[in-house]
Amino acid sequence: MSLAVKFWGVRGSLPSAPTPQDWSNHIEGVIRNFFNSGFRDPSQISKFVQNMGVPLLGGYGAATTCVEIQSGHTQLIIDGGSGIRNLSERIMTGTTGRAKGPFHIFMTHFHWDHVIGLPFFTPHFIPGCEVHYYAVQPELEATIRGVFRQPYFPVPFEALKAKVFFHVLEPRKKISIDDLQVTPYKLDHPDPCWGLKVEAGGKSYAHCVDTEGTRVSREELGEDLPLYQNIDLMYFDAQYTLPELAEKANWGHSAAQVGLDIALREGIKQVLFAHHDPGARVEQILELKRQTGEYLDSLEQFAAQNNEKNPAVIWDFAHEGLEVKL
Repeated sequence: MSLAVKFWGVRGSLPSAPTPQDWSNHIEGVIRNFFNSGFRDPSQISKFVQNMGVPLLGGYGAATTCVEIQSGHTQLIIDGGSGIRNLSERIMTGTTGRAKGPFHIFMTHFHWDHVIGLPFFTPHFIPGCEVHYYAVQPELEATIRGVFRQPYFPVPFEALKAKVFFHVLEPRKKISIDDLQVTPYKLDHPDPCWGLKVEAGGKSYAHCVDTEGTRVSREELGEDLPLYQNIDLMYFDAQYTLPELAEKANWGHSAAQVGLDIALREGIKQVLFAHHDPGARVEQILELKRQTGEYLDSLEQFAAQNNEKNPAVIWDFAHEGLEVKL
C-alpha cells in the first residue's frame, strides 16, 4: 500500500443531515426491506446489514469536505470542512500515531463549507504541535487568521498554542511533503479553487472538488490536464444531475457524467463522486447513482456498436467514513 485515502466529509455547501422525519421514514423503509428480502429472525439482522452496505442504512453523511491522505510516513489533510472535527478526535485518541504532528493542511479555497471545521481541529490548541497550511491563494494567512477571530470564534489566532506555518504554493509546481509529491492544478470554480494531485510509491490521487468541469477536452484543460493523467483514484464533484448542471451554470459544481467522460478518456482506474447537495436525501443520491450507471451503460453500448471497448473504471458515490487503499 502506498496511499490510504479517507473521506471525513463529503457534503457540499453546508453541513446538512436528514430531518428526524426523514430518518423515521428511512428506518421504516429499511425494516420493510428486511422482511421483503425474506428475513424473519432477529439473528439474521447482521447478515442483512452486511448485504445492504453503509449508505443504504446510514446515509452518505452530514459533514462538509475534508479528506485525509496517509502514506507510510506522512499525513496530508485536504480542506477543513466540518468533517475535520471527527478526524481531530481520532488524532487526539492517538490511534494515528501522529498526535504531535506535524500536521499538513492543503486548502483548495476558502468558502465556508471548506473552513468551518478549522477552529475545531484540536492540535491548534496544543503546545508543541506544528500545523502547516498550504494554498495557491496569496491570501492564505490572512484568511486563516480571520477564521480565528471574534465574533466568529472566541479564541483569537494569537492565542493558539501550536506553531502555525503558511506556505503559498506556485501553480502547477510540484512540492515534496516528506514522501508525498503534491502538485496544485486549477479547477473550474467561480472563486479561484485549486485541485491537488498527490503521488507516493507509484500511486496517485486527484482531488477535483469543487469544479464545474467546464473544461473537458485536453485542449481546454491545457496546463491543468496532468491533474487527470496517470491517476489511480479521482475524487470528482457530482452535486448535480445533468439537467441541473445546465440550470446552475457558473455555480462551480458538476455532474458525475462529466467526471466519467474524463476518467474513460484518460484511463483513470477509480472514481468517487461527492460534494453532495445539502438537500439531497439518501434516495436522491441513489438516483444520481442510477443515472450515472445508465449513462455508463449507454457509452458501453455505443462503443460496442463501433467494435470498440471502453476501459474499465471502478466508480461509486462517496460516503462519510469511506476509506480507500491504493
